[in-house]
Amino acid sequence: MSKNSASPPKAPGRTRLSDIALACDVSISTVSRALTGQKGVRDDIRQRIFDAARKAHYPLPNRVQGARLAVFASKAAMTDYRRVQFTWHVLEGLKAAATSKEVEVSLVPLPDADENQAPLQDVLDSPSILGVLLLTIDDMQVMNRIQESGKPAVLINSDDPLMRISSVSPCNRSASRMACDYLIGLGHERIGFVMRPGRPTIRRRLEGWRDALAEHGLPCSDDDVISVEDWTPECAERAIGERLDRGTLDVTALLCAADSLALGALSALTARQIACPDNISIMGIDNLPISDLLRPRLTTMHIPARELGETAVDMLIELSTQGQRVVRRTELACRLVVRDSTASAARAVA
Repeated sequence: MSKNSASPPKAPGRTRLSDIALACDVSISTVSRALTGQKGVRDDIRQRIFDAARKAHYPLPNRVQGARLAVFASKAAMTDYRRVQFTWHVLEGLKAAATSKEVEVSLVPLPDADENQAPLQDVLDSPSILGVLLLTIDDMQVMNRIQESGKPAVLINSDDPLMRISSVSPCNRSASRMACDYLIGLGHERIGFVMRPGRPTIRRRLEGWRDALAEHGLPCSDDDVISVEDWTPECAERAIGERLDRGTLDVTALLCAADSLALGALSALTARQIACPDNISIMGIDNLPISDLLRPRLTTMHIPARELGETAVDMLIELSTQGQRVVRRTELACRLVVRDSTASAARAVA
């Protein structure tokens, strides 16, 4: 064979079908049929070939159309779906993005640790599931199982502390920081923070509140943090009402970690004939539709809930077709929406 007819040397780092065939112990023709969606390849072998191709960053054909995505939602997310509606807006964005890409979506409530885990395992084992989205899930055991399965996955409204799974969430810390900066700009130096303790996302909102007060040299006391039992307006109204009745709410503004809590704060003030914003300014975080219908209309931070769902679908499809080049934590910017429930601190002390 002449030197000119010899096969060119393989480019460094370039993966070929023969490499995938060798890794999976199958023929090159089997790899080709699997990657092009042809019949005659067992589901488990096809999945193994795709996994090897993604791991090697081999350019995969578009197998998105007609595929299925599984969305696991925590019980906290499903409770929110019925009451607060943040989850509803995330799912609307997710479904819209999936529809535009001709992908099916299946919503599956996540079982508790002491419940049957078969639904989760069935999804992880199914070759027909392109990837998994996990909504408002902080359970490390679930993250471990997802990571060990090798199934493409993206966390929504949470993140993996060990950075093994990519995620998308609002910029919770900076959103709370911007809200406090706005209130401080109005002259407020005593700002309370209303929250339900627990999730890391909410702890970051608490950190943003502390960041702003520290940056401006204002006192930051745990006494100004009002903890509630749940995210309902009734819980916030009760907790804030008790403080008001005891005379221990020494603030001119309240930043609430959710619009639902701000609604409860407004109710507590109204019941005691305390004017908002003349006596106390109230601010929320979410910008749910109800915030523009309240009296006074609620000043709040807009959380891009619908865009969270859209971005998660895009990220998951990229992972499924191109492989995981680097795990990334994506945060979406939030913005201030000024309405009627906030005013200058001078009005509160006049």
